[in-house]
Amino acid sequence: MTVIHLKKKDVVKSSVKGVAIEFDHDRLASILGVPGKNGICEYIKDVWEESKYTKPHEITRRFANNETLTAARRVKSGKMKPFQRFIHFLVMKNVIPRFGKRDTSSFMDLTYMDHLMARRLVNLPRVMMRHMSYVISMKDHELPYEDWLTMVFEEFGVPLVDKKGEEPK
Repeated sequence: MTVIHLKKKDVVKSSVKGVAIEFDHDRLASILGVPGKNGICEYIKDVWEESKYTKPHEITRRFANNETLTAARRVKSGKMKPFQRFIHFLVMKNVIPRFGKRDTSSFMDLTYMDHLMARRLVNLPRVMMRHMSYVISMKDHELPYEDWLTMVFEEFGVPLVDKKGEEPK
């Protein structure tokens, strides 16, 4: 089992198969080949508050496709337009992956969906680090981003095998 420790939520330090790895969000951005300097990186769990770009009730109205809503709330994906559902799928599978409650969007989902649809930058490496920190604090959760972490492990020379026990091609 791999134990990943996050120091100050901005540095990952671990040992995987005897190989020491340590990286911050800038190094993660470099490994993944994504921008990592700018963009939203808020990690909001169950807090519905205004930010520079979002007003909770407005974002809820927009994604629930219901202009009469007066309060912020979770939005069922069935209430979204097809493209909004697609963006929701991308967010919950890639930006803030999770294994449950896939048919409902949280405020954090809605916030990232709003940023993506408005073409505002998202600082994916920082979001990933913060999400990993949250997941590590939970006892029953698997570590997210397995495909992207494979790239990190390869960068550090960690010997990898696939589920069949064979080296990846």
